[in-house]
Amino acid sequence: MNPLIRLGTETDLPALHALVHSAYRGDSARGGWTHEADLLDGQRTDMAALAAMLHDPAQRILVAEEGGALTGCVAITDRDGGIAYLGMLSTDPLLQGKGLGRQLIAAAERAAAGQFGATSMEMTVIRQRTELIAYYERRGYTLTGEERPFPLDDPRFGIPKRRDLSFVVLAKPISRA
Repeated sequence: MNPLIRLGTETDLPALHALVHSAYRGDSARGGWTHEADLLDGQRTDMAALAAMLHDPAQRILVAEEGGALTGCVAITDRDGGIAYLGMLSTDPLLQGKGLGRQLIAAAERAAAGQFGATSMEMTVIRQRTELIAYYERRGYTLTGEERPFPLDDPRFGIPKRRDLSFVVLAKPISRA
């Protein structure tokens, strides 16, 4: 896979929204291994939240494009103090396992270091998603020991199928190199 990875734009919003939903929720997500469909129903994000991210100077959405179609995305947020946050890593469920996620993570790390001056990248993953935590560990991220609450009663982030959801925090040092 050799996609074009670029900044997302307003014109990407409909395809971006569809991509994120297909990667995380519903039956389409079950085509890949990274879905949350067994843990959550409802939306992963909405168009308004994606548009707000595109207009926030402390955030970037990188998109992967092949043949005019969005095949993946990742969001980065400047958290100040040399820390950036990686989120919303999504790849088309039918294309998972071909290295696109790895390429998007690398692009996000470069962008966070270059554009925000970040020296560390952090992320949160639902604690029950052990296979995804292991994936990030293979990419150099380590569990920090910190847990954060999942917004169980905020349907903007999905409708939990179980009430014991929480996030674990992973982190990795990054550099401009």
